Amino acid sequence: MEYDCIIIGGGLSGLAAGIRLSHFGKKTCILEKHSLLGGLNSFYTKGGYEIDSGLHAMTNFTTKGGPKSAPLAKLLRQLRIQHDELELREQKHSLVSFPGVSLKFTNDFEFLKSGIQDKFKDDLEGFVKLDKLLSSYDSLNLSSHFVSARKIVSEHIRSPLLADMLFCPLMYYGSAVEDDMDFAQFAIMYQSIFKEGFCRPAGGIRTLLDILEKRITESGGEIRRNCEVRKIISKDGQAQAVELKSGEALYTRNILSSAGYVETLSLCDRKPADFTEIPRGQMAFVETVGLLDSPLAGYESAIIFFNSSEKFHYQNPLDEIDCRSGVVCCPNNFQYLPSDTPPAPMIRITVLANNRLWSEFPHDEYKKLKKDCSTRTLSIAAKFTGVPGLTERIKLIDTFTPRTITRYTGHINGAVYGCPGKIKDGRTHIGNLFLCGTDQGFLGITGSMLSGISIANLHLLK
Repeated sequence: MEYDCIIIGGGLSGLAAGIRLSHFGKKTCILEKHSLLGGLNSFYTKGGYEIDSGLHAMTNFTTKGGPKSAPLAKLLRQLRIQHDELELREQKHSLVSFPGVSLKFTNDFEFLKSGIQDKFKDDLEGFVKLDKLLSSYDSLNLSSHFVSARKIVSEHIRSPLLADMLFCPLMYYGSAVEDDMDFAQFAIMYQSIFKEGFCRPAGGIRTLLDILEKRITESGGEIRRNCEVRKIISKDGQAQAVELKSGEALYTRNILSSAGYVETLSLCDRKPADFTEIPRGQMAFVETVGLLDSPLAGYESAIIFFNSSEKFHYQNPLDEIDCRSGVVCCPNNFQYLPSDTPPAPMIRITVLANNRLWSEFPHDEYKKLKKDCSTRTLSIAAKFTGVPGLTERIKLIDTFTPRTITRYTGHINGAVYGCPGKIKDGRTHIGNLFLCGTDQGFLGITGSMLSGISIANLHLLK
C-alpha cells in the first residue's frame, strides 16, 4: 500500500494538515510516536487532575461571525469546524509588569492603546505609526528573509522600556532568537496577542484535540499512535518511504514532517552537505504547575509577563534558570460560563532555562534541582500576583524542564520554538519532503494549525 502523504508527528500542525489533505481525498497517515496526540500541546493526569501540558491560552481570538480574514476564522473555515464547537472563553485581562510600570491589556486593543497614552504619552504617536505598519505588513510571505524587529521598533518607539514591554510577551510566546525577533514573526505575534487576544477552550486542549481527531477519521485519514519513525528512505532526491522503529516500512508519494527542521533531517538517510552547520535551537524553559486548594478569589489576571531587572533579557541563561523575567498564568481567569467545568485551580510559571546544564545532571541531582526551581519560581509567582500565602495554598506541584520537552517532543535542546532560522516555504533538500509546524515559522496554537494547512495547500494540493 502506498500513501499520498505520510505526516510525521501528531501535533497541531500535523493534525490540521491531515484534515486538509483528507478533505481532498488524499490517502493520508499521521504517525505519532506517543499514545497521546498534541505534541507540545497535549494533556496528562497527575494526582487525579487533568493538566494541559502546553496550553496557557489560545491567541487570535475572534468572535463568532467576526472578520472572515481573521486567522482563526480562516483556520476554522479550512478545517470545516464551527466556531461554537471550540467553546472559546475570553481572558479577563493580562498584564505586562516591569519595575515601576505595568501595562494591562484585554481583547480590546483600545485598552492597551489607552494605557500607552497614559504611561508613555511621548511615544503614543510612534506606537500608532508602528501599529499601522504592522497591520499592513505581509507577515505571511513565505519567501521573506530575517529582518530585525528590534531595529524597526526602535525607529518608531523612543522609550527602550516601552519597546521591551512590547517584546516581552511576543518573545516568550514565540521567539527562537535571543533578544530579537524576525519582524514578520513580531508582526504575527503582535496581531495575535495584542490586537486579537487570548482565549481558552472551556474544556482545555482536550476539546481541540478531540475535534481534530474526529475530523480526520470522518474524512478518511488514518492516525497511528505509538508509531515512531526511525528513518526517511530516499532515492534520486525523492523520499520513497519511512522506516518505523518496529522495522516496518511505509511507502508514500510525499512526506510532511512537523518534527522540526534538524530533527527531520536527522531521520534522512541522505543529509544535506551543511547539516552539521545548521544552527540548533537554544531557547528552552522550565515551567512549574502548582495545583491550588481553591480558586484565587480577587485575582483576575489571566497571564502576567514579568521582568524584574533594569533591562529585559531574553537569552539562553548562564545558570540553570533565569528568574529575572518570565510568565505567570492562571488558567482559571478566563470568562467561563456557569455551565462550564473550568480547569482545576492552578498557577503556572515559566522562566528561561539552560538546556545543557539540565541535561548534564544525574537523576538524583536532577530531581533535587526540579524541586529547588519550583520553590524559587512559585515564590516569584506569589510576588507578581500579590496573593497572600500563595505558596502555602499549593497542594500538588509538577515541573517541566528542557529534558521533559526533549523526551516527549523530540525537540533538540528542549527548544520549544525550534531553530532560529525558519524554513517558511517548508522545502527541504529532498523534493517531496516538506516541513510544517515550529520550524516552518507559524507559532502558537492557531499559528501551528495554519502552518500545517498552508504547507499542505502550497505543496500537496496542487
